[in-house]
Amino acid sequence: MSDGPVLHIRGRILTGPRPQVDEREELWVVGGRVSYARPAAARELTTITGWALPGLVDAHCHVGLAARGAVDEATAEKQALTDREAGALLLRDAGSAADTRWMDEREDLPRLIRAGRHIARTRRYIRNFAHEIEPAELTAYVRREARRSDGWVKLVGDWIDRGRGDLAPCWPREAIGPAIAAAHAEGARVTAHCFAEDSLRDLVEAGIDCVEHATGLTEETIPLFAERGVAIVPTLVNIATFPALAKGAEAKYPRWAGHMRRLHERRYATVRAAHEAGIPIYAGTDAGGSLPHGLIALEVAELVRAGIPAVEALGAATWGARAWLGRPGLAEGDPADLVVYPEDPRRDVRVLARPHRIVLRGRVVG
Repeated sequence: MSDGPVLHIRGRILTGPRPQVDEREELWVVGGRVSYARPAAARELTTITGWALPGLVDAHCHVGLAARGAVDEATAEKQALTDREAGALLLRDAGSAADTRWMDEREDLPRLIRAGRHIARTRRYIRNFAHEIEPAELTAYVRREARRSDGWVKLVGDWIDRGRGDLAPCWPREAIGPAIAAAHAEGARVTAHCFAEDSLRDLVEAGIDCVEHATGLTEETIPLFAERGVAIVPTLVNIATFPALAKGAEAKYPRWAGHMRRLHERRYATVRAAHEAGIPIYAGTDAGGSLPHGLIALEVAELVRAGIPAVEALGAATWGARAWLGRPGLAEGDPADLVVYPEDPRRDVRVLARPHRIVLRGRVVG
């Protein structure tokens, strides 16, 4: 017999991509965990009806970060709550200058997977965001952030080179390999911010695990990513800002502006080609910095617009992303982090923008 409140979720429980095989008609939340066995009795029983998914994953966001750098705890809390209200209950914080460890004590906030602070080349990234260092220091800083993180390290792989007036790789190949090997030795995976084409081959051949944005993928590098199993997080809602960025920099950096426009123009074709080649793709918004939090539903819709089937786009923000990040979904005994929708999101992923109920750590929070 349960000694506390029990939630009863009924309708359709979607635990994976396979029709019928990964569907259940009901589950119970007992003691904060998922159960597919009806409790013998319960002091309190609340029933929620709809289509349930594992809590959404924003696989690229920045909690505690805004346009000018780290923010205070109240602002970081608001960011996390905005993501929670959107159904994003697991966040991979892909680089932040803020210390957000205090959030781990908050039962009402999404779960965080931190990649430590960005590691960038000197004067080659957004001011106040990153450790800005030179190649000889890269391995030491990677070790440091690997030990401070939750299993990820974030490099800035390319940025505008003001001398060239265009995007350019930040690190020589001879620095990348030892740094990535050092992260792996510490038990961490490595990802990198990359807009352009030129840094990708070196990073992949050096053993990188993931690339953020990846707008510079080409027919030469896509097979390499697929062969090595290197994931991408396209952040299409962020790539949508490229034309405005290009317009603002046209007078000073016309070469960079033109490059950014070309990357933007082919963004859907790039993601579609990556998907067709079998590259693992996950949903992330790049919230924080310049974009607001709570955009995960828009990002999933963008993946569908790029040509990824709806069920696979859902997986990129739910069961697939959770497996990739080593976090539970909705199996028996898993922590009850789930979102219930009024309609079937497989028919129209835009329903993700309208969660009916949000359950975090077994409690209804929205």
